[in-house]
Amino acid sequence: MSTTQRQKQFDRNRSRATNTASGSSSSSNNSNAAVSTKNVVSPNQRKLQTSMERLQVQQANTSRRAAGSNWMAAAGGGAAGSENQEASVESPPLTKSARMRIKKKAQRNRYLAMDCEMVGVGHNGQDDMLARVSIVNRVGQVLLDKHVKPRMEVTDYRTSVSGIRPQDIANGEEFDAVQNEVVKLLHGRILVGHALGNDLAVLSIRHPFDDIRDTSRYKPLCKLVSNGHTPSLKRLTMAVLGQEIQTGEHNSVEDARAAMGIYNRIAADWEKYLEKKRHQQQHF
Repeated sequence: MSTTQRQKQFDRNRSRATNTASGSSSSSNNSNAAVSTKNVVSPNQRKLQTSMERLQVQQANTSRRAAGSNWMAAAGGGAAGSENQEASVESPPLTKSARMRIKKKAQRNRYLAMDCEMVGVGHNGQDDMLARVSIVNRVGQVLLDKHVKPRMEVTDYRTSVSGIRPQDIANGEEFDAVQNEVVKLLHGRILVGHALGNDLAVLSIRHPFDDIRDTSRYKPLCKLVSNGHTPSLKRLTMAVLGQEIQTGEHNSVEDARAAMGIYNRIAADWEKYLEKKRHQQQHF
């Protein structure tokens, strides 16, 4: 082999070696780059990993119910979560004035006065039938005032006393409906009135005896006003309240208010009298 040929062969071998070395170097670089690329975490992946770690911490440290609330908040239910938190917060305590208003309202409606107007049925209108019923509270506010449809033929409207006319009860309400309203209203209340036995009878209802304050049967008042006899409501109202009622046709609202006014004027003495009687009955 000549010198020129040897030189060419050397150059070929050297270029092959260079190419091989560069190839191995590039492959190693490529593998290193792949490894490094594989180890590099993108910003989005880093955020996802952080949020997952936080979620795992929440679930591990909260109860199931709280976890559900947190999950709803994370899923976009923050408004619902805040509403639940607000609902769970207890309402603030009532002020003193608010408590007094509630107490006074309960006291007003604890005592109710009732009066009824009746028409006559049967032979010569001698039997009573309910035509109107009125109920007021302790300060005279009307809680119920209704006319009642007749269940029998009316033979005497007694208009000069009852104030009832045919059209009043013709447009009235059914007896059963009114009776149910009265029963519900009087349940658990102190009933005040004058000659309440007649009113309860015409309504076909009963009321606990201990919860009745009948101005016609309170003995100290009867003794004071009419020498022990049963006084009329008109006479009692004039004697106790200095007011004149029933100057013409009777009005059941006016009569109920009069009975309540009489009771309010002597309520303290009346209740002491009843308490004394109960105490005496317990010892005999």
